[in-house]
Amino acid sequence: MNKQVVNKQVVNKQVVKSRSLRPLVFGVLALALLLAAWESYRNWIGPWLGTERNVGTVFGFKLLPRANDLAMPSVFDMAREFGEPQTRGSATSVVEVVAEATLNSLLLALAALAVGVLVGISAAIVMTRFDFVRRGLMPWLVISQTIPLIALAPLTVTWGGQISILGFEWEKWTSAVVLGAFLSFFPIAVGALRGFSSPTSESLELMDSYAASWWSTWRKLRLPAALAYLTPAMRLAASAAVFGVIVSEITVGLTDGVGFLILSYLQEGTSRPAKVYTAIAGTVVLGLAMASLISLGDRYFARHLPKETTA
Repeated sequence: MNKQVVNKQVVNKQVVKSRSLRPLVFGVLALALLLAAWESYRNWIGPWLGTERNVGTVFGFKLLPRANDLAMPSVFDMAREFGEPQTRGSATSVVEVVAEATLNSLLLALAALAVGVLVGISAAIVMTRFDFVRRGLMPWLVISQTIPLIALAPLTVTWGGQISILGFEWEKWTSAVVLGAFLSFFPIAVGALRGFSSPTSESLELMDSYAASWWSTWRKLRLPAALAYLTPAMRLAASAAVFGVIVSEITVGLTDGVGFLILSYLQEGTSRPAKVYTAIAGTVVLGLAMASLISLGDRYFARHLPKETTA
């Protein structure tokens, strides 16, 4: 009997390990298929569309672009560009610049996500506690997400430049964090509100029968019930934080991040077209890093929950 239990535990560990490696395997496979599709279109489909058949247009409208080295550099040229110097005669390579810029943007995105989580969960707690606040605040939260980020960026720089609290001076990176948090707090607020409201009336009545305070009920019942809703909300918030930081870097002129690096490399698009895609690769790594951190956090906080709850 003990031997069967041990064998069962070994099998369970192997199943868990295989499931943990599955996203990595599918991610690598998806990347390989994307690169293969890029090269296939560049080398065969694109040149075929440029022949006299003109199959790339229907009723005068172009459906698929033609392929050339300027618009679609080879994957091998992109990989080779990482090892090239940043500028002619420079000792710093492109991969070093892209890695540093990606790291700077990652730190800003993490800060933006942290602020967004704090604001979103705080708003969800207040809306859960007071129903009139939820009815009055939720429409404004929805309206806030319709404001263009490009219009807010110069306002945050102008207004923030007039703020000085306890020696703190508003910097451009502060605007990037605020704009990233502005986009990331909304999915957190909506997901947390739905999660905090998910316990059944029987569960709430049980807590009332124990004379539990509202905060005790929230901590012991509403918060654990909201974990299943917070995970997808965190994924959306992480992607929104990355998008907000990258756009704000371009808008406010923050030169340390990967967003401004894309704009800078676009100016060299004619002479070094593959160089533009090295900065784009940095944004991909940035998004994958944020998604991986959210997945690790989800596994840590949901490790004691039943399987049907975490699924």
